[in-house]
Amino acid sequence: MIEAKSQAEIAIMHESGRRLSGVMKLLYEAVRPGVSTLELDRIAENEIRKLGGVPSFKGLYGFPASICASINEVIVHGIPGKKTKLKEGDIIGIDIGMCYNGFHSDMARTFAVGTISDEDQRLIDVTRESFWNGLKFAKIGNRIGDIGHEVQRTAESAGFSVVREMVGHGVGKKLHEEPEVPNFGKKGHGPRLIDGMVIAIEPMINAGVKEGKTLADGWTFVTADGAKSAHYENTIAITQEGPVALTEFEVEL
Repeated sequence: MIEAKSQAEIAIMHESGRRLSGVMKLLYEAVRPGVSTLELDRIAENEIRKLGGVPSFKGLYGFPASICASINEVIVHGIPGKKTKLKEGDIIGIDIGMCYNGFHSDMARTFAVGTISDEDQRLIDVTRESFWNGLKFAKIGNRIGDIGHEVQRTAESAGFSVVREMVGHGVGKKLHEEPEVPNFGKKGHGPRLIDGMVIAIEPMINAGVKEGKTLADGWTFVTADGAKSAHYENTIAITQEGPVALTEFEVEL
């Protein structure tokens, strides 16, 4: 069941998203060669709790950490580790969530580690662009498929592929609510967008084939061909004034 949020609830979620965006900014500033993903996880958890929140991911379905740290060919759900250290030329997708005053916010960004190739930067840029192009269709009366269609069109027209196994979702008192929000689809298909819906739109775009596979740890989801992948996500409120991004941190380009 899709539940619309009241203006007061959306205001709480916006504050949650504002605080979470500050956590993402700290993580962006900490990303550099030699840093372990466990260090990034500790930064995130400490700051989330300092800001009066609880990490949404830690313990969710048994996940052991506060962030997903996904390097290079890892699409999503990379588990932070002491021995997993960033190297010059890597790209890292960081996915974080926070529960604040009973409501969740969720966001992801992909960052360069030092100097990266032009093609890797293009992958990051197109992934971000696919989100913002899809967001234009997140309006009352449109359908979920309208968003996914535009995300897919943007990514595939640039020569990249769209992950099918992992999708966006509703957000609220639970981190994952209805409806599912695929990054692909057909115009005019899927649930209709209504005033007060809050959803996470999160393109996961691959440089190679669209298929992925889960590693033996049961979490880490990687590209089937070893090509790199990028991830970009914001929590969005559907309002009478149009879509509102509740998570707002952007890297200065």
